[in-house]
Parts: sequence; C-alpha cells; structure tokens
Amino acid sequence: MKEISVLEFETLKNSGADFQLIDVREPYERDIASIGGDLIPLAEIIDHADKISRDKQVIVYCRSGKRSASAIQALEQLQGYDNLYNLAGGILAYSAEIDSSITRY
Repeated sequence: MKEISVLEFETLKNSGADFQLIDVREPYERDIASIGGDLIPLAEIIDHADKISRDKQVIVYCRSGKRSASAIQALEQLQGYDNLYNLAGGILAYSAEIDSSITRY
C-alpha cells in the first residue's frame, strides 16, 4: 500500500496539485476535527466507490491511519484502484506535525 506523510501531503496541498482527499471517519469525528475532503465513512466506502477518482491521486485519511488503510485495501482488492495513498498517522499526525490548532481526540 502506498503512503504519503503529512509533510508530503502539506507540500502537495500547497503546490496546487490536483488530487482528491477522502475522509473515512464518522460524521461526529469530522465535527471534532477536519482537514477537509469528501466524507465517506469506512462502512460505506465500497457502496460509494463511484465518488472516488480513478484518474488522479487520491489521499485517504482517518484518525490514525488504520481505517484509511482498511479502506484502501478494500478498494484495491474489490474495485481495482491503483491511485490511492494512505495518509500516514492520519489526522493525529497532521495535528502533531503540521497544524496544532486541529483538535486531537
């Protein structure tokens, strides 16, 4: 599975690159803290695979990186995706390394 560090993600974001960001957490978690992206909870990821781009880089994140890794594995195995990147450490790492104003929970 391909991963992207929060530092690499921040560089990508600031470069103006065309990518898609997917948040696989639950809606209540997004209410606590968010770095943006399309909210598609892990339990719904396969049912909503049509909302995930196949022709640009897609970065998938969650709180710590475990659920996003599960989402990527399912999408790669069941839907044949090959353009997905797990945000290593999730929003917790982003808060610790990039933006401390994002609530850690």
